[in-house]
Amino acid sequence: MAGDSKKVQPIIIKRIKKSGHAAHGGAWKIAYADFVTAMMAFFLLMWLLGSTTEGDKKGIADYFNAPLKVAFFGGTGAGDATSLVKGGGNNLSESVGQVKKGKSETADEKARRKALREQQAMAEADRLRVLKQKVQEVIANDGRLAQYQSQIQLDLTAEGLRIQIIDNLNRPMFASGDAVVQGYMRDILRAIGGVLTEVPNKLTIEGHTDAKPFGAGEMGYSNWELSADRANASRRELMAGGMNPEKILRVQGLAASMLYEKDDPESPLNRRISIIVMNREAEDRVFKAAEAESSSAAPTEDERTEQAASSPLPISR
Repeated sequence: MAGDSKKVQPIIIKRIKKSGHAAHGGAWKIAYADFVTAMMAFFLLMWLLGSTTEGDKKGIADYFNAPLKVAFFGGTGAGDATSLVKGGGNNLSESVGQVKKGKSETADEKARRKALREQQAMAEADRLRVLKQKVQEVIANDGRLAQYQSQIQLDLTAEGLRIQIIDNLNRPMFASGDAVVQGYMRDILRAIGGVLTEVPNKLTIEGHTDAKPFGAGEMGYSNWELSADRANASRRELMAGGMNPEKILRVQGLAASMLYEKDDPESPLNRRISIIVMNREAEDRVFKAAEAESSSAAPTEDERTEQAASSPLPISR
C-alpha cells in the first residue's frame, strides 16, 4: 500500500537543562580591600607631604641615609628644637589647638593672646580692689579692730593685694623675741582669715623683723628663725578664722632683709607680718620656678649611668 511506504517521522524534542552559574568565591573582596587600603595610604602620604616642612623632610631623608647617626646625634631638620623624641617628630606635649607645620604664631594671634591676658589682668585687679575695700570695711565696722587701723596697711603691688600688720611700741604683735601671738593680733588675723576665704587666689605669708640681732648671733636662734616662726603662727591664726589651708602657697621668714624703715633698721615698724593675696601672674612665677628647680635637680640618664659606673660594688660579708 502506498501509505505503508511513507512512514511518519518521529518528532524528537531536546530539552536543555539550565544549570546555575558557578560560584565566583570571595577573591574579589580581598582585591577590593587591598585597593581601598592602598588608596588610603596614598592619600595619607599626600597629606603628610603637604603638611611637613622642608626641614622635617630633610630630617627624614637624613634618617634613612644614616639612621644611627640621626637617632643618636640629631641633625638638620630632625626636630631638635621642640621634639620630645630625638631625631624628629611632633611635640607630643602639645594638646591644645592645631598649628600648621612650618608656620609660627601670626601677629593677629599674638595680639589676641596679649589682649586676652590684659583683660584677665584688669578683671583680677578689679577683684583685688573690691577685696581691699571689703577688708577695710570689716576692720572699720568691728569695734575691736577699728582702734588698730593705723597698724594695718593695704596696698596693691605687682604681686597682688598686700596686707601688712605693723608692730608698734605701745601694741606689740608678738611677745618680745618670741612667736607668741598677742590677743589683739589674734583678732585681726582671724577677721582677715574669714574675709580671705571667699577669694580663689593663693596667699603668701611673710614674717619680718628689725635688724637688732639676738645675743647668740647668727649661728644660733636668729631673726631668720624668729620671722619664720611668726609667719607660721600667723598662718595658724588665719586658719582659725576660717581660711582654707589649701589657699596658702608660701610661708617664709625674711628677717631684716626687706626693711620697712630703711633709715632706721631697728625701728619697731620693721617688725611686721605681710599677707599677700597673689594675682595669677605671681602664682605662675612661683609654679614655674618650682618646676624649673625640680627638672634641673633631677639627674639625666647619662648622669645616672656615670654615677652607677663610678660607684663601688657592694662587698658581701
